[in-house]
Amino acid sequence: MNYSFLDFLGLLGAVGLFLYGMKVMSEGLQKAAGDRLRNILSAMTRNRFTGTVTGFLITALIQSSSASTVMVVSFVNAGLMTLAQSMAVIMGANVGTTFTAWVIALFGFSVNISSFTLPLIGIAIPLLFSSKSRTKSMGEFLVGFSFLFMGLDLISKYVPDLQTNPEMFAFLQRYTSMGFGSVLIFLFSGLIVTMVIQSSAATFAITLIMCSKGWIGFDLSCAIVLGSNIGTTITPILASMSGNVAAKRTAMGHLLFNVLGTVWAVALFYPFVHLTTWLTESMGFGDPTTLTGYVKHIEMTQPDLYNHLFDNSLPAGHEVMRNIAVMQTSVSYGLSIFHTVFNLVNLAIMIWLTNVYVKIVMALIPGKKGDDEEFQLKFITGGLLNASELNLTQAEKEMVVYAERVQRMIGMAQNLIHAKEGSTDFTHQYSRIEKYEEISDRMEIEIANYLNRVSEGRLSNEGKHRIAAMLTIVSEIESIADSCYSISKTLIRKRDSAVTFNDEIYANIDSMFIEVESAMNNMLYLLSNMEHEREADIIVSYNQEREINNLRNQLRSANIENINSHHYEYQAGIYFMDIIADLEKTGDYIINVVDTIKEQTRTGI
Repeated sequence: MNYSFLDFLGLLGAVGLFLYGMKVMSEGLQKAAGDRLRNILSAMTRNRFTGTVTGFLITALIQSSSASTVMVVSFVNAGLMTLAQSMAVIMGANVGTTFTAWVIALFGFSVNISSFTLPLIGIAIPLLFSSKSRTKSMGEFLVGFSFLFMGLDLISKYVPDLQTNPEMFAFLQRYTSMGFGSVLIFLFSGLIVTMVIQSSAATFAITLIMCSKGWIGFDLSCAIVLGSNIGTTITPILASMSGNVAAKRTAMGHLLFNVLGTVWAVALFYPFVHLTTWLTESMGFGDPTTLTGYVKHIEMTQPDLYNHLFDNSLPAGHEVMRNIAVMQTSVSYGLSIFHTVFNLVNLAIMIWLTNVYVKIVMALIPGKKGDDEEFQLKFITGGLLNASELNLTQAEKEMVVYAERVQRMIGMAQNLIHAKEGSTDFTHQYSRIEKYEEISDRMEIEIANYLNRVSEGRLSNEGKHRIAAMLTIVSEIESIADSCYSISKTLIRKRDSAVTFNDEIYANIDSMFIEVESAMNNMLYLLSNMEHEREADIIVSYNQEREINNLRNQLRSANIENINSHHYEYQAGIYFMDIIADLEKTGDYIINVVDTIKEQTRTGI
């Protein structure tokens, strides 16, 4: 055997370079696009048709169906997209992934793109040192594009040569003549390979090389492509594992869509392959099925020539090499056509069944009756997504959930005030506040830790400002929870001291709660709509803050008069003002959040 372990490591490195190039290119385009991707998705997913077009365009842009489907899963997880909308986008993404195959087909054999990779890197390097984030991102795209085709070229060189190492690929020969069984075996192989390397584009590249050297026939290459179509669903499945139920349903819908599509394609496999062959010939690219037979004919009739077919020892102008080059081009276009037609036909069938898919995945993954009084992050997943903007979106949504949970604590504190001391209701309300306080502390830590991890990656100045603003907001929300807990502790001291409130005190406390809850509602509205914040809503918050402060001052003066006139006992007045002070502090924390939102909007983040 002429194939050493070092050569095998070289092959692994080549595949790794291909995948890394794909990753860098994808991330570079995502960074360059920034919020545009999110805005496009939110604006163009109102119906199944625009959603499909959006999925196609974004996948074609970022050159990765895995990246776009993971993006969709994260958006569903963040509540930015419904399950039905996500299905349409995923359908479009499946068509968009064919763009990568066409890039490889167009440049892989027709043009020796690898000779341009180093000049492209030379152009990209200065861009990487640009102070403008978008220019830097375009530099990353060019570097990734170069690495992708360098990897493709190296894969072709490091894949073991069948002529000199026939024993390594003997298993291929054993499974190529089993009729329809061979189709299923190679389909399953494509599925496994794609699941392992998490890239259908890499699988397509490897398959194209194997077919272009005559090791496997065109029909079996098509089977591998079908298998890779299912295998590519592993990435969004992994991304959804730590997400909510909606995210898991989206990933399941993606899997179901690809599996059912592959089922009908396998059922009509040979007619479908014949259709692809006819289309390829009709478009003037030649017959993609002839290469394998031509290579075998050379092996039988000219064994000496056969041993040098793919070792670069024969000149490009050699008649046999010219014929093989033409056939290789036909194979690359044929596989691309097969992949494209399959996804287009699958889309044309399945797009009308979007609602059916939604019902099926909802039945397969039923919703959980969640206990709101248990610690559970709703939108932040265990890991970070490739696109930093998506990570920040997740955190923003989680921040709103956090604020809504803390808002419920305000209602609990008011209920506790009116609960009969020593009753089961009093004990229950106090226990709930205690539990919510613990949950609040944990949520603050988890969100802050998540944002700190995001900040360790490459972010634009705008992204860094967003993180700083969110950290401030999270801290202020936790302070609101502390104020509610402080009120409950005051009520415990009041109970232990056997102090009672009269109706006037209760009425005054309720009036303060009304003002605070109104301010909290407006804060939540602003927090949930930061991208569409209006100055009028900001002014409302400032007016509410002034009302809280004025009411606090009025109640303070009235409390002194009431104590002096023995309207109620001194200790009752102390506990009363402690509660009012905590509520006034709550108003301060609320306006601090509003100030942060205002500043964030003012700086154009």
